[in-house]
Amino acid sequence: MPASPKRVVSVAVTLTGHLLALEAPLVASQATPPSPITSANGFFSQWADVAEQRGVQVLYQGFEADVEKVIAAKPDLIIGSASGADSTLKIYDRLKSIAPTVLFRHDNLSWQELTTKLGGALGLEANAKKVIDAYDRRVTEVKSAIKKPGQDAVLLRDNNTDIPVFTEASAQGALLASLGFTLHPLDASLAAADTREGGERKDIVSVAQENVLKAFGDSSLFFVSHSAEEITATQAKPLWKDLSAVADKRVYDLGLDSFRIDYYSASNIIDRVEKQFAG
Repeated sequence: MPASPKRVVSVAVTLTGHLLALEAPLVASQATPPSPITSANGFFSQWADVAEQRGVQVLYQGFEADVEKVIAAKPDLIIGSASGADSTLKIYDRLKSIAPTVLFRHDNLSWQELTTKLGGALGLEANAKKVIDAYDRRVTEVKSAIKKPGQDAVLLRDNNTDIPVFTEASAQGALLASLGFTLHPLDASLAAADTREGGERKDIVSVAQENVLKAFGDSSLFFVSHSAEEITATQAKPLWKDLSAVADKRVYDLGLDSFRIDYYSASNIIDRVEKQFAG
């Protein structure tokens, strides 16, 4: 592995934001098909502008790795994922024949831990520390400035089938807790039989629609990665409209970029919380 890589290529779009925050010499990255949470070229909206400013090229769109495009980018280091939809574990041998390749899991680490690991692999430990220290200072500043509600918080998505709820083990839950919010403890008996988005994960527990009132009680609701229109539609549904959070207007939008957490999206969430809970 090169001591000081000059042409880093990311074959894991989930990791690209972390690499940009580290100011890694990134020349190209995998992108996703364009969607409401990306720019037109498939880069996640929270860091798409930074990538454009630095001239980062789209390597390929989608989750089927294009090895020829990787070769054409002439990397001296390839960074990839060993977990999630953008995992390149199956083609690791092909990638490492092109250039030194390091794969990282991102499903079991906080964004800070992942940034630290990436910084270590790239020789950018000082940059990792700088990014995390700046973020921690911002958390301290906002935590002392905001006026938090007296009720517990529930972080959720509405799939129209089950309702994935983000626990304290999730990046979103840890972020709200760091700002002084108390996450509402969920009764395990109210979890959906088919957890879909949660599965065996500890960071997400899915609740059945019919258990909304029992599960959430008088908690404030924080929507993860929903449009304003979707949040309005959910509040109008049977059972949901009877929640005290809906009646008392304690429903909050964490933003479309709040699902995949990196330095950029975490910072955006903090900005939104600061505005919504200005003391």
